[in-house]
Amino acid sequence: MKNKTILITGAGGGIGRACVHHFAKQGWRVIGVDRSDFGEDFPQNGHFIQADISQPDSVEKIFHEAKQVSPTLEALVNNAAVQVAKPLIETSVEEWDAVMASNLRSVFLFVKLAHPLMKAAGGGAIVNVSSVHAVQTSANIAAYAASKGGLLALTRAMAIEFAKDNIRVNAILPGAVDTPMLRAGLNRGHVGDGNLQERLDNLAKKTVNGKVGTPEEIAKAIYFLADNEQSSFMTGQAMIVDGGATARLSTE
Repeated sequence: MKNKTILITGAGGGIGRACVHHFAKQGWRVIGVDRSDFGEDFPQNGHFIQADISQPDSVEKIFHEAKQVSPTLEALVNNAAVQVAKPLIETSVEEWDAVMASNLRSVFLFVKLAHPLMKAAGGGAIVNVSSVHAVQTSANIAAYAASKGGLLALTRAMAIEFAKDNIRVNAILPGAVDTPMLRAGLNRGHVGDGNLQERLDNLAKKTVNGKVGTPEEIAKAIYFLADNEQSSFMTGQAMIVDGGATARLSTE
């Protein structure tokens, strides 16, 4: 049986990198995309493309190259994202547009070009990496929250449109996960003003199980949503993986 092929955006980041290695370990051929270099440990039977997913011209080139690797796709993980951590009234139009281009418009563009490759495979799965900020958010992260909320609505719309083609579409909403993006955003003041480790510890205390998640934990949940054997009856859904953070009342 031929290897299944998956395309993962934001492949060089914390969650993306964990996904690349987890899917490869399960026998998938991985096509990874990131605007930064991945390094030397990309899976040997896969293919890495360095490109900016927020630019329409780049997306066309990405899929031209991807089709040289595989004429079909069994799964797509829309994981790439940027974050602007500042008050809404201090956010510029350029910053707002950059967040939307990377976090939301890129998914629209990727799905349009991935759709025929997934149809050619007889169907497949799309996993959109949203965020708990789509349903519960905090101060000084409005553009990111809006983009992730839009991604959640887009997930539902795509699930309805693509069902006839045997393509499932679900979203995963990670909570606090120890990634470079999370660490960079810890200066918003929402977890105190101590050193980095103290802020991470304070953040962990806000979850029900008392810890910050790992990229590998999120990668395994993404694999579940992408695998048609494990999640075949799921589409149009939002799966929250946050250590129970959104289960607790904010007043408790």
